[in-house]
Amino acid sequence: MMLAGFLEFPVWIALWCVPVLGLCSLCYFLVSLPMRRQKRADLFLDLLELGLKDGRNVERAIVSAARSRDRSLGVRFHLLAAHLEAGVRLDQALQRVPSLLPPQVAAMLKVGAEIGDVGRVLPACRRLLKDSSSQVQGGTNYLLVPSLGVVPVLPMIVWMLMVYTWPRFEQIYQDMFDGSVPMPGAWLRSVVVVLPFLYSFLVLVIYGLAVAYVGGPRVRRWGYQWLYPLTDRVNLWLPWRRKRLYRDFATMLALVLDVGAPEVRAVQLAGECTSNRVFQQRVASVIRQLQAGVPLTEALSRMDDTGEFRWRMENARHRQGGFMAALSGWFDALEAKAFQQEQTAAQTFTTAVVLVNGAVVGVIAITAFMILTTLIQQGVLW
Repeated sequence: MMLAGFLEFPVWIALWCVPVLGLCSLCYFLVSLPMRRQKRADLFLDLLELGLKDGRNVERAIVSAARSRDRSLGVRFHLLAAHLEAGVRLDQALQRVPSLLPPQVAAMLKVGAEIGDVGRVLPACRRLLKDSSSQVQGGTNYLLVPSLGVVPVLPMIVWMLMVYTWPRFEQIYQDMFDGSVPMPGAWLRSVVVVLPFLYSFLVLVIYGLAVAYVGGPRVRRWGYQWLYPLTDRVNLWLPWRRKRLYRDFATMLALVLDVGAPEVRAVQLAGECTSNRVFQQRVASVIRQLQAGVPLTEALSRMDDTGEFRWRMENARHRQGGFMAALSGWFDALEAKAFQQEQTAAQTFTTAVVLVNGAVVGVIAITAFMILTTLIQQGVLW
């Protein structure tokens, strides 16, 4: 008897603990995917930087690293090296392996190759990769886990209550009172009946965001192709995404202007680095103004409604050390504000979901108790 009880414990562990641990491991793997992509991109940039310090060009540095057969570099890195070894330029090779790096980083490296100094754009690429930390923190602590764990269950619960439980209450109530006494909370049926549809829509939106979060650049690229211009407009409408777009655009604009490139070409290259076609439409209007003879700072006033962009560029023009040195503090401020706004939005969304769920459950529970109380009172009197 004791032996049988002793053997039940490992069986219980195998049946319950192992699946739970497997589920936790899967959640960790999925949630941490952006950080692993960031690490791979950081490794790629480190290899470029080391190659440039050794006096080699970018293509030779990538091919030399690929010949080491290191599996940690990934299959896409070796595929990129194969294209470069075949004589393809770096920008063309990155287009053939689009999932290796984020689109903005690939565009920045293309700008570095065009100005003849890839090393200049590496700090800007590293700054952009830091955004993954904010995405992981928001997804892990505030948005992804609680939303995916709570929201999908509620449509089924509400639907079952409306289809199975509520009609039984109505039938019992009608049999006892013959319709002479109105049923408490009868208005709730007409209101709550739409909740499963609203919750289902919310679940689809959350799962869509989760798929984009886990799928990374490949899924986002597909979404941009099929959902344009909605995706680009949403990225421009969200305040933290908009600040990061301004940061990336202004960073590349400052870098290209500091090397002495023409203003029209500098604005065009900076716009390509945002990988946002709606934002690039604004850039196109700036280019038309420049071609018409409008000064750069005045043309940039079309970029935002606040006028901050124009003011920053005007002050940077009159300071020594170049645009990049003058605007570096503004870039840090934009990055900090974007991080704060993203985390605030994640917390607000999760809190709202929890409060709405609690309110719906509370209203349904109170109504059910009101019906039961009425039935008991009338049954005692009867």
